[in-house]
Amino acid sequence: MRGQPENTMESRLTDLEIKVAFQEDLIETLNLAVARQQQQIDLLQAQFRALYQQVRASAPMAAESDPQHEIPPHY
Repeated sequence: MRGQPENTMESRLTDLEIKVAFQEDLIETLNLAVARQQQQIDLLQAQFRALYQQVRASAPMAAESDPQHEIPPHY
């Protein structure tokens, strides 16, 4: 009887160590996923800024060629 609680305690400790090992692996996997997602976010933000600058740069040209502001040719 005396050996059984010790054995139970040892098996519980082993189970906890296994759970911790799996959790550490999961945390590392999730950390890598978050790092990849952050890289993608950074890339998308850079692309968005470049596109925004292109649109702003072409906006004055688009306003000049707007048909509402053009004088008809017969004037």
